[in-house]
Amino acid sequence: MEMLSCAVIGHKPTRFKFKYKENMSGCKRLKKRLHDQFVLLYEKGVRRFYVGGALGVDMWAAEILLRMKEQPGFEEVDLNVILPYKRHDANLDERSKARMQFIQDHARVIVVSDIHDMVDQADYLIAVYDNEQNLCSRTMQMVKYAEQKGMPIIFIHPDTGKVF
Repeated sequence: MEMLSCAVIGHKPTRFKFKYKENMSGCKRLKKRLHDQFVLLYEKGVRRFYVGGALGVDMWAAEILLRMKEQPGFEEVDLNVILPYKRHDANLDERSKARMQFIQDHARVIVVSDIHDMVDQADYLIAVYDNEQNLCSRTMQMVKYAEQKGMPIIFIHPDTGKVF
């Protein structure tokens, strides 16, 4: 049986009302929504998850998935971090570098040159994205690409946390 997979995309912290303040209720709600969707997909047979290597949704999703993998019943979580090039995180602050290094130490790291590769590998897409704003971003490009492919997309609104 082929392993089902999900790509996770979303904005960097500067896009959110709470910015880099992860203790704010909006960030906590967003992380809870991500966790809940990961659990639902896992129950549907999704085991492989693809995340990018940026701050914000990429990092939070990876950390949530690594914590899930430690829990009974979720041991088969297979986390893959997709990077645009080696040492992409050279300009991050020390705390963020340490978090990213921890993630990479506990995941499969794949370096690709095309951001669409992540969507090409996946059966599902989770997008933390406001489709009303039409922000020109990597997230928007990947959502449009997934839509063109007819991929099932789970949207999580970045400000309200609403899943649609």
